[in-house]
Amino acid sequence: MDYADFGRYLTQQRELRGMTLQEVSSATKISAGMLAALEEGRAERFPGRIFVLHYVRAYATAIGLQPDEAVLRFEEVDGTVRTSPPPAALERDRRRRSLVILAVLLALMGAGVAALLAAGRP
Repeated sequence: MDYADFGRYLTQQRELRGMTLQEVSSATKISAGMLAALEEGRAERFPGRIFVLHYVRAYATAIGLQPDEAVLRFEEVDGTVRTSPPPAALERDRRRRSLVILAVLLALMGAGVAALLAAGRP
């Protein structure tokens, strides 16, 4: 499945419900041109990923589809999802960075205390 397949799915679902692209545009407040790009699978016209996910969700809601299901279908084709690290890996990296920062701060504090003690001795 690619962007064009996903677009055909949206078009088919909209047409099954007897809605025009203009009606979906009016309901979602998303330009008809952007919705046409979504239906035609023209990924080069898509804005940032977060906006496209919002568009897919709004489009699905406007035509009576389950928004989460439509987003999942989109994510199946969206290559950025497959290259994103899983949340557990992101959390592991965040903790590792926090421990490194803590170690550096403790080392600096230890060096500062040592310097103060050395400066206080005759």
